[in-house]
Amino acid sequence: MSPYSRRAFLAAAGVGLLAGCAGGDPADPADRADRAASTTPSAPLPSVTPPAGAARPLERSAPVALRIPAIGVDTPVVRLGLQADGSVEVPAIIADDRAGWYRYSPTPGQTGPSVLLGHVTVGKYGDGVFRRLDRLRPGDGITARLENGTTAEFAVTAVRTVGKKEFPTTDVYGNVARPELRLITCGGPLTGDEYRDNVIVFAVLTPAGER
Repeated sequence: MSPYSRRAFLAAAGVGLLAGCAGGDPADPADRADRAASTTPSAPLPSVTPPAGAARPLERSAPVALRIPAIGVDTPVVRLGLQADGSVEVPAIIADDRAGWYRYSPTPGQTGPSVLLGHVTVGKYGDGVFRRLDRLRPGDGITARLENGTTAEFAVTAVRTVGKKEFPTTDVYGNVARPELRLITCGGPLTGDEYRDNVIVFAVLTPAGER
């Protein structure tokens, strides 16, 4: 496990985690409740061997933009860390909504799960950047433009909608042997300012993943 994957896994396993989205005023208690989801794996994942035919990992370089043509996403990417309470930061709730990369995860194209978060709605500003995330299907393409001028090309492998109380921490933040991507937002029914579920997209770097 790389140092970045290990830090991400330990953070995910040991603290309350953001569920990846928010719909209302960030000062609203209901909105803060919408941000919290946590699970505690019973043990770290074992080391794993890259599968045959896996794409060659890329050098570490932070993402600066994300494109998902199938759902019309073309967004800058901001960097996110951890808040004082141990939950993962989210992008600011602003009219010019954008996705955020969890900086304690690998960068897109490095070995391990690179994690990006986005809002499904942004309060009075309307739809969030990941509003249509649940419409993605296996095979859809995702492009991350990196700080060093290259791009990392991914293909969706799965889209899951899960209850926040059952957030699959190990599946999202745990060790994997190839470069993968996780996109996270809210989903399911909305009660007040809180969404019941999370939508999680899983993707893998394609063999021609660097340009």
